[in-house]
Amino acid sequence: MIRILTLNVNAGFDITRRRFQLPSLRDAVHSVGADIVLLQEVLGRHAGHALRHAQWPAQPQHEYLAHTLWPHHAYGRNAVFTEGEQGNALLSRFAITGFDNRDISIAGHEPRGLLHAQLAVPDGELHVICTHLGLLESHRRHQLQSLRRVVEQHVPADAPLIVAGDFNDWRTRGHDMLIDAGLQEAFHVAHGRLARTFPARRPILPLDRIYFRNATVCSASVLSSRPWSHLSDHAGLLADLALSMRNERTGT
Repeated sequence: MIRILTLNVNAGFDITRRRFQLPSLRDAVHSVGADIVLLQEVLGRHAGHALRHAQWPAQPQHEYLAHTLWPHHAYGRNAVFTEGEQGNALLSRFAITGFDNRDISIAGHEPRGLLHAQLAVPDGELHVICTHLGLLESHRRHQLQSLRRVVEQHVPADAPLIVAGDFNDWRTRGHDMLIDAGLQEAFHVAHGRLARTFPARRPILPLDRIYFRNATVCSASVLSSRPWSHLSDHAGLLADLALSMRNERTGT
């Protein structure tokens, strides 16, 4: 069984974007015992915040969050701005044998990417994709089509796959596209509906998801109580999955 956590970290700030919460967020992330952590809105660096906040880490935020629990991590830079950069990140207890950050941006709008990594898990290889989709439905449709092409072209059909992150899909129309592509969503399978994760203090919108293929859901939960409700603008989503490895399906 593998435990997955996905969370939009809001650049390390609470929902007001005034209170810096990254140290407390690291404690919370460490407490759930996840094997793989998928993060969105991670700052690789930010010169202004580093000057304003005494606890600002010297290293990129994903490395600070990884600390000693996740020896393997990958970062996909999506946006570069005057004071720094931002992207998606993956923390893993398992070795990362390769990764690629694929640009799915819409020209003239906020950059977006798909961080696709291959992990060496017991008995085989696991593909993991971390993403943060756009705010407009037409953009998300285009980005989900790109995601489907990546899965079709770069993920073997019998390999276990996890696709997680902030989908910004409050109308759930993108959900149907991924179901049609042969994926399932962990909270939907476990509870019959998509998880409400935004805003963190009183979640009403189902923005964050953990999709999978060639696996079985053991449990799925929303991390929306304290301290999580005060650490970001999104609640975290946690799932335990039992992977169906190639040798289990073929008997070899």
